[in-house]
Amino acid sequence: MTSPTFVKRARILGTGHYLPERVLTNVDVEKMVDTSDEWISSRTGIKERHVAAEGEATSDMAIAAAKNALEMAGVSAKELDMIIVATISPDMQMPATAMFVQRAIGARNDCPGFDVAAACAGFLYNMSIADAFIRTGQAKRILIIGAEMITRYVDWNDRNTCVLFGDGAGAAVIGPSEDGERGILSTHIYADGGQAESLWIPGGGTKNPMSHEIIDSKQHRVKMVGKDVFKFAVKAMSAAAETALTANGMTVKDVDWMIPHQANLRIIEGVTQRTGMPAERVIVNIANTANTSSASVAIALDQAVRQGKIKPNQNVLFAALGGGIAWGSALVRW
Repeated sequence: MTSPTFVKRARILGTGHYLPERVLTNVDVEKMVDTSDEWISSRTGIKERHVAAEGEATSDMAIAAAKNALEMAGVSAKELDMIIVATISPDMQMPATAMFVQRAIGARNDCPGFDVAAACAGFLYNMSIADAFIRTGQAKRILIIGAEMITRYVDWNDRNTCVLFGDGAGAAVIGPSEDGERGILSTHIYADGGQAESLWIPGGGTKNPMSHEIIDSKQHRVKMVGKDVFKFAVKAMSAAAETALTANGMTVKDVDWMIPHQANLRIIEGVTQRTGMPAERVIVNIANTANTSSASVAIALDQAVRQGKIKPNQNVLFAALGGGIAWGSALVRW
């Protein structure tokens, strides 16, 4: 870890993402559960999702995304001062998935790494943590990753949840801004534990240890009260986005792009309408990725960057919400 030298602003130096090769379309899902392409598309905006291969682990996806981000940033793994992986689908309980990433990419063996469990808000939580370490001079290069293999945690007989999720990973390298103007303007993270039962995996931990009963009752699978999550998501994501704008003396007119969590097209539309953000300036990839939880925002960001949509000095607004309930926002001058 470097000696503290306070800097004005942290900046995203490079991004990357990874999506598994296998694609599961809505037509494929029709053969697995009582649903239809029309039902899924009209209610969620999802047409297909990527599903990890047998034997593939969350760390494998994280490593692939990380390598892409390091390459774009022009940063060597040996230069990293920290690795943070956001995931609720880790390789195992211990050690952290970040440890496998550290080893695979060739980072220093004294480079600290840890996981963050904030579900779909995980990447923004990571950005907030990295921003603080960079600004206070405690680190110069931080790799943040959102990686999820949620398809291993859904009940494929529950059409209300199984159709929503896909696998993937997204990453970014964070470092000091050279000019002090471009970079992360502010981050804002929140949580409401009172809403925990709205979106959770109740079985498999210390409260409800894994057992035949837990498995038979499918308590180790994703459970969601869709209507509650929808209402909370639209209000919370919109409020968080507005907080980020207010904190920086901006309005939606000053925003070039908004990248919301890709959970449901109706939620995205609700946030867009509530904030007054023009739909043509909202990055949406949910049709082809579905909900990749903590990887969602990161994947959408990297795709937009590589497609040339996001350009230097443009303002990018982020908002996400997931289980916990945890949510947050960030405003970045690219």
